[in-house]
Amino acid sequence: MPQLPRSLYTAAQVRELDRRAIAAGVAGYALMTRAGQAAFQRLRERWPQASRIVVLAGPGNNGGDGYVLARLAWNQHLDVKIVTVGDHDHLAGEAAEAASDATRARVPEVSWQGRLPEADVYVDALFGTGLNKPVAGDFAAAIAALNASGRPVLALDIPSGVQADTGAELGEAVRADATISFIGLKAGLFTGRGPALTGEVFFHALSVAAAVYEGIAPVAQRLTATDLAVLGCRPRDAHKGMHGHVLVVGGNQGMAGAVALAGEAALRSGAGLVSVATRPAHTGVLTARRPEIMCHGVERAGDLAPLLAKADVVVLGPGLGRDDWGRALFGAVLDSRLPLVLDADALNLLAEMPEQRADWILTPHPGEAGRLLGLTTAQVQADRFAAVRALRERYGGSIVLKGAGTLVQDDAGLSLCPYGNPGMATAGMGDVLSGVAGALRAQQVPQAAAMAVLVHALAGDRAAHDGGERGLMASDLFPFLRLQVNP
Repeated sequence: MPQLPRSLYTAAQVRELDRRAIAAGVAGYALMTRAGQAAFQRLRERWPQASRIVVLAGPGNNGGDGYVLARLAWNQHLDVKIVTVGDHDHLAGEAAEAASDATRARVPEVSWQGRLPEADVYVDALFGTGLNKPVAGDFAAAIAALNASGRPVLALDIPSGVQADTGAELGEAVRADATISFIGLKAGLFTGRGPALTGEVFFHALSVAAAVYEGIAPVAQRLTATDLAVLGCRPRDAHKGMHGHVLVVGGNQGMAGAVALAGEAALRSGAGLVSVATRPAHTGVLTARRPEIMCHGVERAGDLAPLLAKADVVVLGPGLGRDDWGRALFGAVLDSRLPLVLDADALNLLAEMPEQRADWILTPHPGEAGRLLGLTTAQVQADRFAAVRALRERYGGSIVLKGAGTLVQDDAGLSLCPYGNPGMATAGMGDVLSGVAGALRAQQVPQAAAMAVLVHALAGDRAAHDGGERGLMASDLFPFLRLQVNP
């Protein structure tokens, strides 16, 4: 991924940044010209052999950026066409100025007639960041044609049809190969449907002065690999008692693998000691698989007492189930008041018996988040930022909302992880994440939830790089977890 700013903004915040820049003396059309120039430069760098450029221009300022790009490409003697979509008879402001300049330069322009001219690269300049309703009519038809073209697409600011604040797809959205965002990175580029539609993301600040950003708090911060520096190096006189004892509770009938994955992930992430409490029938195979983990068979909740007495952190939920055994263990662990990481069925049981705590980490996927909030999965995905904030307000602690563009809401604010890959959408990945989170919490790593998400995602990317995304297994991450926690 290219070097990008960490700060993410809403559409309203970026409009305010734009307003401030203009108020500070930069003409609006100058900003638009800079955007068109930056986009054209990116197009030439990304597709240097492209000679046929088609710009789809909407009637707003996003279309104005497209007009500027088309004029610059025309002046470079490229084969350029502007295809206008929507009502261009009443263009106003900077967009009208950009259209006038393109007309004076004699850039060929046609209105949308149901098909696209042939091109080596298409430029999406239909909608900007203000779109908040489903795409319809000619716009939907043009986007569908663009997606069916099989040719590369460069989106200006944000792919048309993507909601800038949430990453939701508004009916029909452009599937871009690259997106160049201006002035401030839009939060929706990096979560929800955003990552599947943006392609590679680039950024240009349009030479806006740093003072313009003062006093506008970003809605979220992107995590970066450099954040793992907080793990530091261990002292030469370290011993296992210094790095925490993680207890993993779960592994109901037929689910021994879940606690095995969580337990080994905790070890690979630096926990000094790891114990597993599971069904008695599982202890032999788990001990044989990973002898470094202390495995204990528990028949009833009371059997947990001596294990809880020795633990620093409990990872509760991998393979737990919701039968009487799982419910009894769930209650006993919550009664212990130890720091917790809750995943899987522990989250489903929490949804039935809500409570709030300051020292736990909850790691729901969108379906589990929906149950915790009384929403559908689709409602959660429609605004992941709102969902993670609501989870934090209702349950406290540190909240990890998993998925493309995993979000973490904790005492430090809202973080977004831009790493990870589709190969990680497979069984057991959540168990591994819960083990990493337990280990980092036991080692008292600052922002343990966010750092666990980062370690897990980066390890997944390394594993996918070595063997590809399809067929990636949760256990493939283990060697790379160790690399990530030793920055």
